Amino acid sequence: MSKPAKTSQIRITVGLDDKNVPTTIEWDADDRPAGSKPVPCKAMLLSLFERETLDTMKIDLWTNDMQVNEMDRFFFQTLRAMADTYFKATQNRELAVDMQRFVQYFGEKTEILKKEG
Repeated sequence: MSKPAKTSQIRITVGLDDKNVPTTIEWDADDRPAGSKPVPCKAMLLSLFERETLDTMKIDLWTNDMQVNEMDRFFFQTLRAMADTYFKATQNRELAVDMQRFVQYFGEKTEILKKEG
């Protein structure tokens, strides 16, 4: 593993109620424009693939005011992006297309997309 040319921190701040349920989520990063404020969010999915164990560690959080239709849209957009990322990383067109088919199905079932045909 080579030494990085530079490092940058990404920060996620989670506000919790007295039952440890997220009420606020904000993210910020060193590389964002100077003087910009942390960005408020309603949900986050973070997956980290550990180098030594080859296991995936994940953190899934959403605020108590996240609506079901917002969660549907969040997952639709995330699944679509994951299919794109999978193709970019592997060049496995067949599986990426299958993933996009599921994304289409998911979008139609959640009524984010209008049904084709």
